[in-house]
Amino acid sequence: MRNEILKTNPEKMKCVIIDDEPLAVELLEDFVKKVDTLELISTFNNAIDAVSFINQNNVDLIFLDIQMPHFSGIDFLNTIEKKPLVIFTTAYSDYAVEGFNLGAVDYLVKPIPFHRFLKAVVRAQQVLQPVATPALTESTNTPEIEQDFMFVRAEYENVKLNFADILFIEGLKDYVKIYTTDNKFTLTLISLIKLENLLSSKGFARIHRSYIINIKHVKSIQKNKVLISDKRIPISESYKNTFFEKINL
Repeated sequence: MRNEILKTNPEKMKCVIIDDEPLAVELLEDFVKKVDTLELISTFNNAIDAVSFINQNNVDLIFLDIQMPHFSGIDFLNTIEKKPLVIFTTAYSDYAVEGFNLGAVDYLVKPIPFHRFLKAVVRAQQVLQPVATPALTESTNTPEIEQDFMFVRAEYENVKLNFADILFIEGLKDYVKIYTTDNKFTLTLISLIKLENLLSSKGFARIHRSYIINIKHVKSIQKNKVLISDKRIPISESYKNTFFEKINL
C-alpha cells in the first residue's frame, strides 16, 4: 500500500519513504516537511509495492527501512532497475557495513533525531550537487576558458571561492574546512579526494591525509612541515616525495 503525493518542483530533491512502521513514516514525513530542499512524492509501507513506482518515476532519494516482513530493504535495492540515493532508516545497527557496501548515502538508527536526519540530507545534497565549476558551452569558435573559482555547498547556499584566495584545506571526519585569505573558513560536506582531483592542476598539493595546500601561499618549508599564514601544516611521508617533486625541491 502506498500514499502517493506526486508533485513537481525541479529545484527540490524528490524523495520517497519506505517503512512498514506507520509511526516511523509519520516522523519522517514531518522531518521532510521541515527541510525546504526536499519534496515527498510518495510513501510505502512495504518494499514490494515500491518497486514499480521507483522504476517508473524520477526519484532522487529514498528513506528506506531495512527490516521489513517478506521483502527487506536490501532485497528491494537488489531488485530495482533505477538506483536513487538511499538513506537507510532502521532500529538495528548490525546492517551498517552492508548498507554502506550497497552505496547508501547514510545510515540512520531509530529513534532518529532531527539533527541527524538533516546531516544525512545534506550529505545526499552534496552527492547530487558536488563541488563544481560553472559549465562551459562548447563551441568551435570560442576558446576554452579555464575557471579560477569553484562553488561549494555551505549551510543552505552555494558559496563561491576563488582558488587564489584559498590558503589550505583541512579534512575532518565528514566535512572539510576551506581556509581563505580573509582569515575565515568555509565548512562543507565533501571528500578531500574530490577536492584533490579538482585542485591538483590549479597549483594545489596534497601533503597529508588531512591537508591540501595552495602552493602559492607557502611561506617556508621545513623537513616535515610547511608554513602558510601562521599555520604550520605537517607533511606526511606518504605524500612527501610527490609534493617535493611538484615544487622541484
